[in-house]
Amino acid sequence: MSMLRNLKVLIVDDTSTSRLLIRDGLNEIGIQNIVHASDGEQALQIMMTQPAHLVISDYHMPKYDGLQLLQSIRAYKPTHNVPFIMLTGRGDKALLQKAAAAGVNNFLAKPFTMADLKKAIQGIFGKI
Repeated sequence: MSMLRNLKVLIVDDTSTSRLLIRDGLNEIGIQNIVHASDGEQALQIMMTQPAHLVISDYHMPKYDGLQLLQSIRAYKPTHNVPFIMLTGRGDKALLQKAAAAGVNNFLAKPFTMADLKKAIQGIFGKI
């Protein structure tokens, strides 16, 4: 449980309702250290100044989409190993392949449950 208390998670989504729902779900499983960004550009600025231990990002956003954010995080040496979960309502095969090639750790199709999100996080960090 102490690992969860220390885990800093960045939620990136241009929809405030989605950010709040994800935050509430993370709170339920014991993750309290959460920061938010409303687009990929803002998220990248956060990751370059105060990196998170995990990024949960929507794919479709203005400025930088989730794939561009993932590629930028992977290209920046201090953050290149930060786990990344991509969320999307668009589950096409080409996007999945691009995200996998860019180094995404997990992928969740919207709509998803908090149990799905917990399972995706456990796929990265182990049982929580």
